[in-house]
Amino acid sequence: MTSLGNISTRWISVSVLFVERFTGEMRYGTMSSKRPPFHRIKTGTEFRTWYWLKAELEEIAISLGIPKTGKKEVLLDRIEHFMDNNSLPPEQPTRTSPVSRFNWAKEALTLDTRITDNVSFGPNFRSFMKQHLGKRFSCHSDFMDWVKSNTGKTLFDAVEVWEQLEARKKDPAFRRKIASYNMYNQYVRDFIDHHPAATIREARACWLKKKELPMKDGFVRYENGDYALIQDPVTPDRTQL
Repeated sequence: MTSLGNISTRWISVSVLFVERFTGEMRYGTMSSKRPPFHRIKTGTEFRTWYWLKAELEEIAISLGIPKTGKKEVLLDRIEHFMDNNSLPPEQPTRTSPVSRFNWAKEALTLDTRITDNVSFGPNFRSFMKQHLGKRFSCHSDFMDWVKSNTGKTLFDAVEVWEQLEARKKDPAFRRKIASYNMYNQYVRDFIDHHPAATIREARACWLKKKELPMKDGFVRYENGDYALIQDPVTPDRTQL
């Protein structure tokens, strides 16, 4: 286990590494960013107020001598806990290995094929679905979530459910839910909602400014007044008038 005495030295080395590697807009410890160099962050709480790329989190984990594996949220929790406790957080239960040996990549699929716990959405699966739904088929997250949570159902059921999910598009008010980890897409949607005349480019410019600012939990959310972050604000936020 890495000792506390070694942490500051490791932080300094990883900060230098980042400055060398991330030489563009997201370079930190420079005038282009408000986020401080990692070695100047003293607590896990402070660490969580900033937005981090997964690649940065992996480098930080390496510098601290702790595992760099796992999803972004896992890495954030691991680094935060280590900074405050000089130890790793309790291990989370690992996913159980699939029981089924069905080869979704090579087996011939039929409408009677039952969904197994090792279902995959590769070319074989997608080709089968297109045979029954046409080129309009897309393997979106809502559909994949349904498939993965309905072991034992058949591909006939899957085809019907996909049609039902697609039918929602006929409702003008329908919008697919954005996964919580996809902060960028959610931010752009909310920005455009508040500024209908804005462009995606303007929304992205605002995102790039916003994600360099400290936040309560490191989660980048659109807030009233964010349009002021870009040099030439677009349609005024009516809630501010």
